[in-house]
Amino acid sequence: MLRKNPELKMERGSGSFAIVASRYNARYVDVMLRTAKAELWRAHVSSIQIVRVPGAYEIPVVAKRLASAARLSTPNSQLSAIICLGVILRGETVHAAHIGEAVSRALMEIQLAHEIPVIHEVLLLENEAQARVRCLNPKHNRGTEAAQAALAMARVMKNLNRESAL
Repeated sequence: MLRKNPELKMERGSGSFAIVASRYNARYVDVMLRTAKAELWRAHVSSIQIVRVPGAYEIPVVAKRLASAARLSTPNSQLSAIICLGVILRGETVHAAHIGEAVSRALMEIQLAHEIPVIHEVLLLENEAQARVRCLNPKHNRGTEAAQAALAMARVMKNLNRESAL
């Protein structure tokens, strides 16, 4: 069950976040996107950029472009985190597993190379029942959890930047 965490509030008007969301399996992803945005706005972030892509496999290239652009931006306009949202449902072949593994590996590499948190909520699920529980249930919504993780990591990275500047 989700817990409210008052420590996740940002200083009003601080923090810029991007969300890359798949259009495929929109019934589930759209709810995750809506709840992630709501959680970020509740935390008083300064901006949220939304980028929609056709499917989960296309998420990493957009996340990489956003991370690359963030490195070139001024300190005040840098992204605090990138949230990646998608739903992959297993079928009768191994195709879904290949996509899930490729996306996971790519997102991990992007965050390490660019030193920006990339929150991975591209879910590889067995069936629609699992998707309903993780995406449509307000008590256990992975979009909300993704935003909470992004806020927590933004705070961690900000604190590390402060400490290294001393």
